[in-house]
Amino acid sequence: MTQTADILLTNAHILTMDEEYRQYRHGALAVRGDAILAIGPEAEITAQYTAAEVHDCGGKILMPGLVNAHTHVPMTLLRGLADDLRLDVWLLGYMWPVEREFVSPEFCRLGAQIACAEFIRSGITAFADMYFFEEEVARATAAAGLRGVLGQSVMKFPTSDAASYEDGLALARGFIERWKNHPLIVPSVAPHAPYTCTPEILKACAQLATEFDVPLHIHISETALEVENMRNENSMPVVPYIKKQGLLEAKVLAAHCVHIDEGEMRTLQHYNAGVAHNPSSNLKLASGFAQVTKMLETGLNVGIGTDGPASNNDLDMFEEVRLAAFLAKAVSNDPTSLPAPQALAMATRIGAQALHIGHLTGSLEPGKRADLILVDLSPLHNSPRFERDPNGAYAQIVYAGKSTDVSDVMVNGQWLMRDRQLLTLNEAELLEQAAQYANKIDAFLSAREQSVLSKLIALGGSSEEESYEVQIKVKVSDPARVQTALQSPELEIMYQRHYRQYDNYFFFDDPAQGRLRYREDDFIDSKGKVTNVRARLTLIGLNREGEFERDVLLSRSRYLAPATQTLRFYREYFKPASEKVIEKDRLRWLVKYKGEEFYINLDAIERPDMGHFVEIKSRTWSRKDAESKAKLSAELATLLEAGSDIHITSDYVTLTH
Repeated sequence: MTQTADILLTNAHILTMDEEYRQYRHGALAVRGDAILAIGPEAEITAQYTAAEVHDCGGKILMPGLVNAHTHVPMTLLRGLADDLRLDVWLLGYMWPVEREFVSPEFCRLGAQIACAEFIRSGITAFADMYFFEEEVARATAAAGLRGVLGQSVMKFPTSDAASYEDGLALARGFIERWKNHPLIVPSVAPHAPYTCTPEILKACAQLATEFDVPLHIHISETALEVENMRNENSMPVVPYIKKQGLLEAKVLAAHCVHIDEGEMRTLQHYNAGVAHNPSSNLKLASGFAQVTKMLETGLNVGIGTDGPASNNDLDMFEEVRLAAFLAKAVSNDPTSLPAPQALAMATRIGAQALHIGHLTGSLEPGKRADLILVDLSPLHNSPRFERDPNGAYAQIVYAGKSTDVSDVMVNGQWLMRDRQLLTLNEAELLEQAAQYANKIDAFLSAREQSVLSKLIALGGSSEEESYEVQIKVKVSDPARVQTALQSPELEIMYQRHYRQYDNYFFFDDPAQGRLRYREDDFIDSKGKVTNVRARLTLIGLNREGEFERDVLLSRSRYLAPATQTLRFYREYFKPASEKVIEKDRLRWLVKYKGEEFYINLDAIERPDMGHFVEIKSRTWSRKDAESKAKLSAELATLLEAGSDIHITSDYVTLTH
């Protein structure tokens, strides 16, 4: 007696990708509703099942849809925005400023729709995402008919959709509540990374994930610098750190894991965490080589991801699977590492397990969702086909197959693409809308690139300094004489400091841009030891805004910003035309003279060797006040017995030219 199915797929070479790697060279598969009803040899299945829709697969490969284990789908709208940069320059200098300016619900919805179209065309039926406005990503994904494990991002600083991390957590909770138990969407929470989240955020995200029994998606040990900073700041590697915060009590999906050791691998495996390996992104950003073979040997579920389309720059899982296999062989110096069947399993069954949805998808088995694709291996680039090796089909897909070989895609029992025609998305409309965004972003960045000030502001944390500064600078022959004069009863010393200062000045082709100074201050105690280090950026405007008697200058510093990155980062980001270095030992006093406060700096310029100088400075806000303080500055120079020495009307860096 035959049974009724909704769809019957016949004349297919079926790769089930189950744990036994069962395949049927002449197979058939029956679908009822959203699930696989039966699978096996064609003669057996057609004898047992009938269906209103029978699809002859023409001998194509019938296999599970691919699982993209880590991405940021709205960033399709940022594809090709900034390339060939280090990760910190790429993120801080370009991605984050553009995101702050443009990311919105509409942006995320369109970016997700474009990604879904690309996913379907390349045979991806499920993916794990992490971004902002994830509710819009979920709506776009569900409308396109794809399966998604979608994470609402949470960070310690304001983001496009949350003014605070508390707001981000509230968004994640609401998102999970609304989408839990959806047939296609698995909502999750996504604390971005340990270095962008506080321990409190990590603990709160873990509690939220365990409360609702949903995955937790996070970047882990992507770069060597991240790991080094974690060791320096917390005296432990990254995985023990997140374990300490209780993160591993949740169903973790850890993206990257490029720089974890075997002990950390065992810890992740013990807690059933999944890992998302992103070979293209790690190579393009020079993050390193994840030890995938060792992870798999440990028993970790390691999936393969494309990462975001702004750092890859595509969403082609065929490329990723091939590259993952090649990298594993090169890193281990063993051509037998990560053979084709295992590599393809990482992109299907093992990947689904890494996303904690292995019970739903990832392999073709009765009871699992009908998430499947047809792959045509007849094109020239995949010919001829050899039949003697049972693993030949896996090798053809992994080493020669291309995303364009995918002809048909089904998710949850519904066709999303038939004969390479998208059924749920209008590709032409999406391309037109993407072009409009590209024009706006181009205009924004073009304007910003012409201004050093705009680039500084884009980094965040800048503060405008509109006040003026009255200053007098004198080259002195006897610094001891100045220190003695500072004991004058006419001066009230409010405090004294000792610094070592290392200044790097950036000069630009357009002098109107000003000069950018990167300064590192080493605070020195009474025993000569460094007690603290501070780094700052200062964009210095015109050297001279005005001049008073005896070469007292009125100058102005336009913007200050904390220098949280390396000097190399700022060189690559600002691209100065030239650079000058000044190193000095500075003794600083804050004094009160005739009711006004002045800073007195006694500087020994050591690089280049320029001798000793006294600087007298005071902040001012009006022309009248400036004139008064200019007069007092000249009096102070005389009081410090520097009045008769050589007065300088240039900054130190100008004197070196």
